[in-house]
Amino acid sequence: MTIKAQFTQTISMQSKLLLLLGFTFILSACQNDRLIKRGDSLEVAYQKAMAFYVEGDFSEAAKAFDTVTRVGRGTEYGQDAQYYLAESYYKDKQYLLAASEYDRYVSYYPQDERRQEMEFKAAMCYFHQSPRYKLDQSDTRRAIERFQLFINRYPDSDRVTDAADRIDELRSKLAHKAYEAAQFYVRNEMYKAATIYLDRVIDQYPESKWAERALVDQVKTYIEYADNSVVQSQAERYSKAIENYEKFLQLFPQSDLRGEIEDYHDEAQSKLADIVTIEEEADEGQS
Repeated sequence: MTIKAQFTQTISMQSKLLLLLGFTFILSACQNDRLIKRGDSLEVAYQKAMAFYVEGDFSEAAKAFDTVTRVGRGTEYGQDAQYYLAESYYKDKQYLLAASEYDRYVSYYPQDERRQEMEFKAAMCYFHQSPRYKLDQSDTRRAIERFQLFINRYPDSDRVTDAADRIDELRSKLAHKAYEAAQFYVRNEMYKAATIYLDRVIDQYPESKWAERALVDQVKTYIEYADNSVVQSQAERYSKAIENYEKFLQLFPQSDLRGEIEDYHDEAQSKLADIVTIEEEADEGQS
């Protein structure tokens, strides 16, 4: 390559570098102009925050609206900024921060017409935080409490049906967790613990799909519990199986599981009858 060609290539690379640096500088300057600066009026600061929000840059919007709430508290801009701060966190899926800001809005503006929306959205934050059933369910319970509180406060709201549906979904998750805990104890032949958790599903979540299955399993578990018990305790536990069968008929008379539970019921009755016969023969032998 000639010296002239090398010189030309070097100049070309330098030009491209300068162009890139210039472009970067312009972008940086434009970005800086979009940020809230010291000396911006409250209106300008709010407009810059809203620009981020409209563009879908909710992380930057939250930062900007947070600034507006601090300098504009007690103004209309400050109130709207508090609303959009919560909304920005919510749309950015930062649900715990969003819940906190929704609650703050209600605390600052308890008479505002948006209060109902804020309380529902706060409940939705905990709904989104609710994990799959195997994990800790603290946020699930908190969501249920918040939705129930919403229903109690706003019984005529258009959102009541939605809130009730969310509660049913969350309660089903709690029922599922209790049911799986019972299955763990059954697999490990810890029958007493299993019956406790199955009872919890049946008594606390009777409306859930897990209650129906839990009652069938309860009958089966009491039979296995009795089979593995000392003779003196077997009759009581077979009787418990029969009692749960009768409860099943009362709660789920049209159940598709009826054939399965009737088989367990017949087994429990047969084994209980055998025990009664043995006890009667023993009594006759002693007399």
